Amino acid sequence: MTGRQASGRPAVFLDRDGVLNAARVRDGRPLPPATVDQVVIIDGVREACRRLSDAGLLLVMVTNQPDIARRTTDWATVDAINGHLADELGLDAVFVCPHDDDDACNCRKPAPGLLVDAAARLGVDRTTSVMVGDRWRDIEAGRRAGVTTVWVRSEYDEGAPVAPDHVVDGLLDVVPLVTSFATAGEASQR
Repeated sequence: MTGRQASGRPAVFLDRDGVLNAARVRDGRPLPPATVDQVVIIDGVREACRRLSDAGLLLVMVTNQPDIARRTTDWATVDAINGHLADELGLDAVFVCPHDDDDACNCRKPAPGLLVDAAARLGVDRTTSVMVGDRWRDIEAGRRAGVTTVWVRSEYDEGAPVAPDHVVDGLLDVVPLVTSFATAGEASQR
């Protein structure tokens, strides 16, 4: 992929619902919490975020929130939930796509726009970065952005992602994978 930055800081791009906080599942489909009060941070996520941050990785949440376009929620609610998670987990940045599939934007995962934009704005080296997600859209966006992909297993009624680089049961399982990968990338750049 062209345009990669070769000397920036590594990042962990994190999907929100189903990776950081529990997704509400209805009819086999994951749904976001409707309010801050409904946010349940998944066991192990706080520790995983702390350990990833302590290892020098940027923590960047990249989340599709099509309910804004569908008018079933508003920006204020999404911002409140994202702010709560950023504060609780020590996230470095949050990038949101408010569009639905019909909008044909470049930021709605599986398009890579959120990751590419975040990398450019934050000075992230995509060659040593990772996308962690629980849906095929996350993994495809990561692949298209040129980062390593990690799928957090989910039981949704949709297709599993095609050939993620790694498969784990939760964010805490990502820590050794990501820290060793990022460290190896930094060493090869010296």
